Amino acid sequence: MISFSSSALVDRPFDWAYQLEDLGYTGWEIVCEGMQRLTEDNVDEARRIAETTDLVITLHLPYSDLNLASVNQPIWEESVRQMKSCLTLAADFTELAVVHPGHLSPLGAQVPERAWEQNILGIRSICDHAEDLGITIAVENMVNIPTLLGRAPFEIVGIMDTVDRENLGFTLDVGHANTNGNLKEFLQLRERITHIHIHDNHGERDEHLPVGSGTVDWRLVFSSLNGYRGRYVTEARSLVQGQTSLSRIKMLM
Repeated sequence: MISFSSSALVDRPFDWAYQLEDLGYTGWEIVCEGMQRLTEDNVDEARRIAETTDLVITLHLPYSDLNLASVNQPIWEESVRQMKSCLTLAADFTELAVVHPGHLSPLGAQVPERAWEQNILGIRSICDHAEDLGITIAVENMVNIPTLLGRAPFEIVGIMDTVDRENLGFTLDVGHANTNGNLKEFLQLRERITHIHIHDNHGERDEHLPVGSGTVDWRLVFSSLNGYRGRYVTEARSLVQGQTSLSRIKMLM
């Protein structure tokens, strides 16, 4: 139940995915960014990989230059539109998509309650669209950048409870939690975890290092997740680094 994902491999959007099974992966998380972004022009190639391999395909919705917490209504609408478009394109070969919460723009920081409401409305709208397509949405905890929503467990719980949709789950990003010093607290939400992103760092910034190359307590992680039946996704900067994480995960599990 281990997938590969990389936002770094944007120059060759899909062909490298055929190597994943040979490397020992059973899934691929498509990052809808750059040349990996699903469009009418390339979706058939992604579908072909889903149909000709045994890879389980999950989706990471786009996030660059988008903001579900935007208080600029046209920007908010465009953010929701682009995410819904990716869901529609992938609907026949994926059942789960990861979404980032929004962030506080300079204006949003002046009216944080309104930005929070926009974030809730955006995720709720995406969940409703995904429900019609049979897709689960999994909101991800974020790295230690003060303007980002969803950095703490209470924020993730607040998003999930307020959005109040059956098809909304939680993506635990282990590396992001480590930068905020609250990994242990996030692991206490185990019953709500739908999906897991795996990468390492030294507790300060989002380095996306292979497992075992930073300060994450991986033995604590896997012992706390005993009984978890969802998918682990290595978020790596290259296939080589992904393979390093994969082999180390197998030794720890």
